[in-house]
Amino acid sequence: MQKDHFFTRRRLLLAGAAALGAAGTAGGVLAGRSEETTGTSADPGPAPVPGPQARQALKGSAFRLQPFAGDGPPRAAPHKLKVRREPILQISGRGRQMMLTFDDGPNPEYTPHILGTLAKYDVRAMFFVCGECVADYKELVARMADEGHVVGNHTWTHPLLTTLNRKQIRSEMERTSDIIEDAYGERPQWFRAPYGAWNRATFQLGAEMGMEPMAWTLDTTDWMEPGTDTIIDRVESGAAPGVVVLSHDAGGDRSQTVHAIREWLPHLLDSGYHLTVPQRRV
Repeated sequence: MQKDHFFTRRRLLLAGAAALGAAGTAGGVLAGRSEETTGTSADPGPAPVPGPQARQALKGSAFRLQPFAGDGPPRAAPHKLKVRREPILQISGRGRQMMLTFDDGPNPEYTPHILGTLAKYDVRAMFFVCGECVADYKELVARMADEGHVVGNHTWTHPLLTTLNRKQIRSEMERTSDIIEDAYGERPQWFRAPYGAWNRATFQLGAEMGMEPMAWTLDTTDWMEPGTDTIIDRVESGAAPGVVVLSHDAGGDRSQTVHAIREWLPHLLDSGYHLTVPQRRV
């Protein structure tokens, strides 16, 4: 399912870059294995529970049997967060830690290959999903959570949020959180603005919905389809402690991304990097 809005990235790159540049002093997020204590550097908050998800995700065959409305369990209110002024751009912690993130999915052609590569090397990542894609492929979101990945909110239709009013932004974010919860039983705790275009409303609404804003440090430029070798070079040359890598598993032809990660992921691991994710807050 490919939408025209995904192919407007080239025209909107400057807007996203400007927004991201304005956030150059944003903080980092602590992340690590299940035995490590995590939180945000600006607002530690309560101690996290073990693992990237608060409870085991529902299996693909099981989540369809769960009640989504009516006699289902009451929906818990999101944990209230401090409203940030900039998104989180990097992770902080001991050692050579990095974080891998994938946007715009899920996509049945590319997402399973990426999940397979991550599973091969026992690596966890963050997937910022679009609600309209989740609606068609809930089983892929359930698989993400079941395999220990963190699922984040990337809006319903991938719009440029800075052009929308507050009610429209809320709808884009809230509908996506709802369908993510339907897919695997938990509401997302992380949000990423499409094109990296943030404003005050996105930070406020995200905090109200219990979501921290996550940006990135290193853009693989895979959305430009620059060639597999270029993607590999960007990741390997940009690798450093604390870096958050941006890739995509949908929104266009992502075959270069699929091939590239098979090369650069084992290289990072052989270079001593630990690929981590934030743990779920209570």
